[in-house]
Amino acid sequence: MAFTVAIDGPAAAGKGTVSRAVAETFGFAHLDTGLLYRATGRRTLDGTDPIDAARALTAADLEADDLRTPEVAQAASRVAAIAEVRAALMDFQRAFARRAGGAVLDGRDIGTVICPEAEVKLYVTASDDVRAQRRLAELLKTGHETDYDTVLEDLRNRDARDSARIDAPLKPAKDAVVLDTSKMSIEEAVAAAEREIRAAMR
Repeated sequence: MAFTVAIDGPAAAGKGTVSRAVAETFGFAHLDTGLLYRATGRRTLDGTDPIDAARALTAADLEADDLRTPEVAQAASRVAAIAEVRAALMDFQRAFARRAGGAVLDGRDIGTVICPEAEVKLYVTASDDVRAQRRLAELLKTGHETDYDTVLEDLRNRDARDSARIDAPLKPAKDAVVLDTSKMSIEEAVAAAEREIRAAMR
């Protein structure tokens, strides 16, 4: 039986953490769709055309160990604004979403564009300050040298670009449940998401 959980939201709001946790709880497959765009963006940093990069993407590209750098994140946001890139990656995401056994997809347009018929739609968000603090801690932990102001500016630039793009802008689906994790612990955010999924299953 196919059962799709679509989880959208801006960077560092906690959607990836929530997605991985609920996928494990319910035994669903998980896809961080942002990795598709990060892997495509990473290829463009070497001079590859964005559309060619998206069409040639392989599973091995998703395993690269430098997909979480700020440079790749910005490149991902740039290629995600290109309609032809999004089209090239859409079929892969939709097939994954309807696989037997259930699937959780997290990204920026899952509930609005990729899986508008998803059984559960969540929009995970948090304040700019909280997201910047979370991302800064994450980057420092992995050895990147940066500071709060730089991270905050990067997040806001990316939010503006993702929200303003004509094709599949970042926004909650009309029927999505919004989870603001600004004052939530990881456990509280995951529990809230799991309640919504269980309710939909009933």
